[in-house]
Amino acid sequence: MEQPATSMTHQRRRAAVAFIFVTVVLDMLAFGIVIPVLPHLIEQLDGGGIANAAWWVGIFSTAFALVQFLFSPIQGALSDRFGRRPVILISNLGLALDFIVLAVAPKLWLLLIGRIILGMTAASFTTANAYIADITPEEKRAGAYGLLGGAFGLGFIIGPALGGALGDISLRLPFWVAAGMALCNFLYGVFVLPESLPKERRTARLEVHTAHPLGALKMLARYRQVLRLAIVMFLVYLAHYVLQTTFVLYADYRYHWGLQAVGYVLMLVGACDGSVQTLLTGRLTALLGERRVLTIGMLCGIAAFVVMGLASSGWAFLIGIPLLALWGLSQPPIQAIMTREVDPTEQGRLQGAVTSLGSFAGIFGPYLFAQVFAFSIAPQSPLHLPGLPFLLAAGLLVVGTAIAVASIRHVPVHLPSDDTDASSVPSVTSLTSPEHHP
Repeated sequence: MEQPATSMTHQRRRAAVAFIFVTVVLDMLAFGIVIPVLPHLIEQLDGGGIANAAWWVGIFSTAFALVQFLFSPIQGALSDRFGRRPVILISNLGLALDFIVLAVAPKLWLLLIGRIILGMTAASFTTANAYIADITPEEKRAGAYGLLGGAFGLGFIIGPALGGALGDISLRLPFWVAAGMALCNFLYGVFVLPESLPKERRTARLEVHTAHPLGALKMLARYRQVLRLAIVMFLVYLAHYVLQTTFVLYADYRYHWGLQAVGYVLMLVGACDGSVQTLLTGRLTALLGERRVLTIGMLCGIAAFVVMGLASSGWAFLIGIPLLALWGLSQPPIQAIMTREVDPTEQGRLQGAVTSLGSFAGIFGPYLFAQVFAFSIAPQSPLHLPGLPFLLAAGLLVVGTAIAVASIRHVPVHLPSDDTDASSVPSVTSLTSPEHHP
């Protein structure tokens, strides 16, 4: 496959990766702030109990995922045609507007409209992945995607704890703060972000036939190994929804954790995940190879969800958090392997297709886990097992691990390195160093 464009110097490449890192941190910080309060705001506007709120949380998540399923391929195709920069900037501006809608919505249906707007505009993660593929050599991509995973974790270190503290003041305040962060990120990008996709590598026209979910999935089907790994990513995304949909209400019901406690736990999740992604992914991939790191990560995810589902106390639940962080080792190798199999001119559509597939999981995943949780705690339920959604997530990862192991057995343990480009993926130190900061 063609290497990233050589016209971008090492220094500019470092600065570009640093900006993408900061963009994802700020986006995840904005998302993290609202995680502890959104279910309680839904509960307040609905006026029902926890079980009813869980049902509505599932509806909200499903609506968000359905819109992303429809729009992600469009965003990917647009970034292949017009470049990554405008798509990322429009996404950041859309996030700011969405959080304002969520901050002022007086009715549940208006809150739902805000989530739909978010699903239409939340493209920065998809385009950020394509951006990394544009500027990073193949053998360095797993480490670069691990760095993005570290940005996710870093955003979660501060976001949920801040959101819990702000939510104790007012359930609306976190949304205003998130809107301000997203707007600052947009302005930051206007003045700093360079374009990563040269005009000569863009598609000559907008590929309408792939700019929709079915067309995107057909594109995946052209690459057998990519399709298999996309199925693994689908199962990974599906399992993730157990955390997004049920964790806040599960922690309240089973462990009686309030907003601040949930925020601190999510902060711990972010700290562990950020440490693994930033400090371990690149090093372990270089030492053990993508194949082994992927398998280890999936096995840790299975163990994490089993522990969380069976934990009878809050302290026992916390044991699963380091294992959950190690689960994150599995996703950067999957992303790296997939980008090597696809033509450079199709990286945006690849990321759009993968995001769309993940959003397809979100169409029914949140509803599935919310209903399983509501069933497991209902007074009339024949099976009182509040952790049942987490055990279901573990089962999904068992299937995903089997598919992944079968799909990557022919992948070389180590890729040949390119010593001349060894500095193209910055370390954490280089990101914070003044000479490499954008």
